[in-house]
Amino acid sequence: MLGLKLPTDPRWVNIAEKSIGEILIDHAFCEQKAASTCISLIVQYADRAELVQALSPIVAEEWGHFRKVLKEMDVRGIRLDKKRRDDYVQGLLAFQRKGGGEDCVLLEKLLTCALIEARSCERFRQLSLECSEPALRSFYHEFMVSEAGHYRLFMDLAGRYFPRDEVRSRWQEYLDYEAELLAGMEYRGDRVH
Repeated sequence: MLGLKLPTDPRWVNIAEKSIGEILIDHAFCEQKAASTCISLIVQYADRAELVQALSPIVAEEWGHFRKVLKEMDVRGIRLDKKRRDDYVQGLLAFQRKGGGEDCVLLEKLLTCALIEARSCERFRQLSLECSEPALRSFYHEFMVSEAGHYRLFMDLAGRYFPRDEVRSRWQEYLDYEAELLAGMEYRGDRVH
């Protein structure tokens, strides 16, 4: 369904589970950034009614996810700590085409968001299936389902505003690039991506 070209190495879950506190901290920041990104898209493209209507509930949902992760951290005695650089997201942002006008920028943003949600979904699926702690499996299953819906939403918005062939072609370029990006990154047990 997601079309990702490079699956996450199954050993990532073992590494992540050993530093679940760090994963939760990173996850909290991912949810916060997702809410902020949706707000930015709404502000920047306020004249696109379908986008505003589609993303408005996602802002609340992502912020709710942030709060849910914070609650799980609190139960475990984990503090938020400082924001970290996300090399994966920075790599995707570097791949975005620059210039080309407002429409080109929107397509790039929608596809970047879709890819981040797809990869998050894939990683959360692994955590939901492989974590030794049943409570974490359930916790991450819920996030996996949500991320799949967000991925689909961003792809649907791209299809709403841009020709299908253009979206499909650029999406394949993103998938190819993302596979190369991940292949060049070390697996870290303290990051979602």
